[in-house]
Amino acid sequence: MQRTIATMLGLIMATLSLSCVAQEEEEEVPERYIYASYFQCPGGPLARADEIIAEDVGRMDQFVEDGTILGWGWLSHHTGGPWQRIFYHQAGSIDALLDGSDAIQDTGDDDDDDESDDALTFGQVCNKHDDYIWQAKAGSLATGAERGSAGFSVYHICDIDREERADEIVNEHVAPILNQFVEDGKLTSWGWSSHVVGGEYRRLQTMTAADHKALMAARGDAIEAIYGEDNEAGAELSEICGPHVDYMWNIVHETP
Repeated sequence: MQRTIATMLGLIMATLSLSCVAQEEEEEVPERYIYASYFQCPGGPLARADEIIAEDVGRMDQFVEDGTILGWGWLSHHTGGPWQRIFYHQAGSIDALLDGSDAIQDTGDDDDDDESDDALTFGQVCNKHDDYIWQAKAGSLATGAERGSAGFSVYHICDIDREERADEIVNEHVAPILNQFVEDGKLTSWGWSSHVVGGEYRRLQTMTAADHKALMAARGDAIEAIYGEDNEAGAELSEICGPHVDYMWNIVHETP
């Protein structure tokens, strides 16, 4: 079963062209990059995909323990669009992120899988995916905070020429609000990440809480605080990164 995630990432990496990856120096938070694969799984029971990932937790955790990657996770769909699962891993640089992908793929085992002939493989269950590499720009995770078990993601389509201004607004206006939400216990964590490689979504805003009810309540309060009436900063942010898609996620496993 060790080769299942390695095979999965091998297929993912084959679809990416990283020759145009651009890295921007970021002084506000420690550099962290996220390699996220968003899966559609029409090929079989979703429980089979979860089972395959669960059987490889020990090997993946070892990559965190030995410093190959900073963390990894597996999320399941609660509410939203066609993406049903997320697999991701994190590192402190693009080079380390790609080295981590290579390590995950290289099991050193050329023998056939131990799966029975009638067992569905990961690729059979989750046979469609979209790949993104994100760079963390702001958020509570920069301080090492853990995430809650319920997650909310907003995938923004932004005006590329004004994205840096959106980041400034998040740091100056949004961050103090959401940091206070974390301090008050309304949220467990929040984050803001920028596009490095992938599709049309240019910014990713995340929130987590202990459960989905608490998360939705906090989100409502956050929207009012950030984008409320006569809030010029919120209005400008909405103008730059207006179109978006929302997802709610169950955070099935994350290390650390």
